[in-house]
Amino acid sequence: MGTTGRGPRSRPSWSTYRQSIGDRSGLFAALAAAWQPRRALYPGSYLDLAPSTAIPSVTYVDTDRRAARFFADPDAVAADLAGRTRPGAGAEIRFLHADYTAALPVADAAFDLLVSLYTGPAWDSCRRYLAPRGLFLANSSHGDAGLAALDPRLTLVAAVHHRGDAYRLDREELGTYLVPTAPAHADPDHIRRTGRGIAYTRSAFAYVFRLT
Repeated sequence: MGTTGRGPRSRPSWSTYRQSIGDRSGLFAALAAAWQPRRALYPGSYLDLAPSTAIPSVTYVDTDRRAARFFADPDAVAADLAGRTRPGAGAEIRFLHADYTAALPVADAAFDLLVSLYTGPAWDSCRRYLAPRGLFLANSSHGDAGLAALDPRLTLVAAVHHRGDAYRLDREELGTYLVPTAPAHADPDHIRRTGRGIAYTRSAFAYVFRLT
């Protein structure tokens, strides 16, 4: 889960992982500036510490042993975050060496941000942990954005674009996003069966939804 950029000989750290995926800190800085999430859940995180640069409390979840070793070393985590956090961010970092598709040892509705980037899909398994009015950040890689777009409990509030490590939120003309090029594929059963996202007439890196 969340396997993008995992070289088998890589030393487990966020700094080496950033060389593969880039630095997503700007994404979470933009989310923090717009909505001030306080507690985030990141299933399938692998080594991506970017949420902790902008959010006070983040719980990371992954089955990968390298991720478990990295998060078990608080000095390594602190070294990777040194000089990169916004005021108040990174105060609490928790890692669960677990399969997010099974029940997690966290309370329902405990988080105001759920992150699914190349994870999933995670929405079906983890939506119970998102608080009312909470945010769901998802991309289309494994169908999570597609499932979210079809869930009447969720409302699209932003599309995420980036160039390199610079991220921006588009909160205008949201009706132009998530329009499927093949409407027949915009079906939850189809998305779950294929485990892939569907194509849209206007695409973005990721999407932010709010739970009603």
